[in-house]
Amino acid sequence: MGTNADIEQSLQTVYPDMVQWRRYLHRHPELSYKEQATSVWIAQRLREIGCDVREQVGGYGLIATIHGTQPGPVVALRADIDALPIQDEKKCEYASTVPGVMHACGHDAHTATMLGIASYYASRRGHFAGERRLLFQPAEEVTPGGALGMIAEGALSGVDAIYGVHLWTPLAYGKVATKGGPFMAAADEFYVDIIGKGGHGGLPHETIDTIVIGSGLVQSLQSIVSRNMNPLEPTVVTVGSFHAGSTANVIAERCSLKGTVRTFTEDARLRIRERLEAIVQHTGELYGAETTLDYRDGYPPVVNDEAEAQRFFRVAAGQFGSDAVEQASYIMAGEDFTYYLQNVQGCFMLVGAGNPDCGAEYPHHHPKFDLDERSMLMSARLMIAMAEDFAGSDK
Repeated sequence: MGTNADIEQSLQTVYPDMVQWRRYLHRHPELSYKEQATSVWIAQRLREIGCDVREQVGGYGLIATIHGTQPGPVVALRADIDALPIQDEKKCEYASTVPGVMHACGHDAHTATMLGIASYYASRRGHFAGERRLLFQPAEEVTPGGALGMIAEGALSGVDAIYGVHLWTPLAYGKVATKGGPFMAAADEFYVDIIGKGGHGGLPHETIDTIVIGSGLVQSLQSIVSRNMNPLEPTVVTVGSFHAGSTANVIAERCSLKGTVRTFTEDARLRIRERLEAIVQHTGELYGAETTLDYRDGYPPVVNDEAEAQRFFRVAAGQFGSDAVEQASYIMAGEDFTYYLQNVQGCFMLVGAGNPDCGAEYPHHHPKFDLDERSMLMSARLMIAMAEDFAGSDK
């Protein structure tokens, strides 16, 4: 397929296009399940590159296929294409032109990277065996996520292995990381409504105060992790929203809470849900209030294949040197790449994109989020190298 130097040289040639593609997408973001113009634009670029393209897969997803000249495995590589409902606060020429919408998680760069990979493979059809299937997935940011729709419409049909990368600003540019087994958390959500009895702030004995009840509930929910879960097992219960009342001298009749649960095993996930349901119910009964709980399952944990994770550590060290390769810690963010890994062996990997010198110092989902665009080159090199190592190995 080519040496590391060959891959690097080929990608360096297309890198200026990758930067321009990324910046175009950053200026023209679209939300999950609404990526119509983005999808059309990607399809145009893929056809210019010379790929076979299947459009509207699981919504606005696309599948680009490139076949080598010899029989061989089918290796899939995945990028996500959707943006977030966040106002871009950056001051740069490629800032979002869409009010209230921006690529605050790097999906624009994921897409541009995959277009660069498409260009690489299209130029080397005679030098690899099998098929390289490039997935441009919509709606990663919003459950139930775009992966399920693409899988249902055949994205993984015949696929032998799949790899994906998240450009990651908490990791410095020049570094790459992953871990075998559970890697990224299951991300569930819960919504609690409390109905009490409102009244005058000076006559609390005539009311059922939902702010007091809600405050007690928030405190009690923290006991789930501290007292019901194994302290060696990473879990999180967070209440991120608390709304009640409108003025100083009125006791609120209603209170609403919103929160998230993060776990790495189905057992922990179920245990937390059961405890949360019981605490909500009994807290309401304790105060004489009506409580309702809406618990929504999000993405399951991302669980990397152990053998494919070991492939990453070997391949990445060969590409970038052992000093650049790190064993990742658990990450409490969720990712619907998990659904691909439930069907096919593979690995989800992090490529460092943080660099304060170019403004890439803000966390993902921040209004000033940006990344070191050179990380796209590293990501493309890594995914190509993983695909070709798999294709050349004894599977």
